[in-house]
Amino acid sequence: MILDLFAGPGGWSHALTVLGVPDVGLEWDEWACKTRSAAGQLTIRTDVAQYPVWPFLGRTAGFIASPPCQAWSRAGKRLGLLDQPLVHQAVADLAQGRDTRGQLVGACRDPRSLLAAEPMRYLHALHTVGEPEWIAMEEVPDVLPLWRHYAAILRTWGFSAWAGILNAADYGVPQTRRRAILLASRTRTAAPPEPTHARSPEPETLFGPGRERWVSMAEALGWGATDRPVPTVCAGGGPGGGPEPFPSGSRKILADARARGTWKQPPITQEIDHTSGDERSTQPGSQGTRGYRPAGDHRWSWSLRSNNQAHATIRSIEEPAGTLFFGHRANECVWIAEPSHDEDTEQSPAPESIRITAQEAGLLQTFPADYPWAGNKGQAFAQIGNAVPPRLAAHLLAPHLGTSVSPDDFTLAA
Repeated sequence: MILDLFAGPGGWSHALTVLGVPDVGLEWDEWACKTRSAAGQLTIRTDVAQYPVWPFLGRTAGFIASPPCQAWSRAGKRLGLLDQPLVHQAVADLAQGRDTRGQLVGACRDPRSLLAAEPMRYLHALHTVGEPEWIAMEEVPDVLPLWRHYAAILRTWGFSAWAGILNAADYGVPQTRRRAILLASRTRTAAPPEPTHARSPEPETLFGPGRERWVSMAEALGWGATDRPVPTVCAGGGPGGGPEPFPSGSRKILADARARGTWKQPPITQEIDHTSGDERSTQPGSQGTRGYRPAGDHRWSWSLRSNNQAHATIRSIEEPAGTLFFGHRANECVWIAEPSHDEDTEQSPAPESIRITAQEAGLLQTFPADYPWAGNKGQAFAQIGNAVPPRLAAHLLAPHLGTSVSPDDFTLAA
């Protein structure tokens, strides 16, 4: 079997499904487990730190782990960085068969920090029976020193090991998501897969075709780059939110109508949003949904703003997104309208920003448009932001499985 610790909603698992190989995932979060179940993925709902290793001994060929990143992520308090010496100590002790987690966790500023050492408990036990054959682990960039510590230990056990930072955009993910990756193998030289994409397209050479240009958000979402599409309008809701009020194909329906010439620009009127008392532009019959300027208005183009902080990443739809992260900022990742360079917009009010939908966020992580996200909007966003992009995962795993990733394996747009 392939064992997947902290399996989340199935980033690694969906990649393996595409590659034709199943896995078993260990995951604690209720909604991630429900998503995995709906996606047909084998899951054990458990606390990874408490689950015994013996059921997997003698039957584990591949080992995957993506420990929770909240303690290390730049989007959080990053107390995990202060706990690094304790985590390294836990890894060193577990590699020698000494379980000092109970003593060390009490000294951690963030108890989640020690979860990054948890894979070593499994790896040490598996190593006693000559397993696994290969290992793949992923985390936020600040965990790289810890991955290098793992790699040094694995080399003493006979593994070839590599640890470094990879950009998901270099592998066809419409997002410049940088992650610390650890790859190890008993049977082949561990190395990162060759990138398939680059910031600028590369010409064909005597050695084969050059890398393609990074995948843009417009391409991934099925929005023509010249279409100036309108994001789906979402009704109300706080951070927890509720179900999306429009069907997943609503953008496609709008695009198809424009292509057939049957879509007409409705008039924009000023109405009162009774949830806030604000006056905003809405379409007649929108029932209080957020207003927008229809796609026929080419004075504005859409960009994605990652959050409402001053340093937030803002990317045009014709570029990859920045790193997507959610949690308490789920409702801060929004589509914003920016003036077109070739239009006079001084006398034209900008369309209001519109929150990204869970389906859009999932597509930008390279999950299928119909992936069965469980829970309300907040719960779905949390799963998406923590997931490994399946397309990146497939490139990392394919060499260990003796296969390759086809450009047709991941059709992003709905």
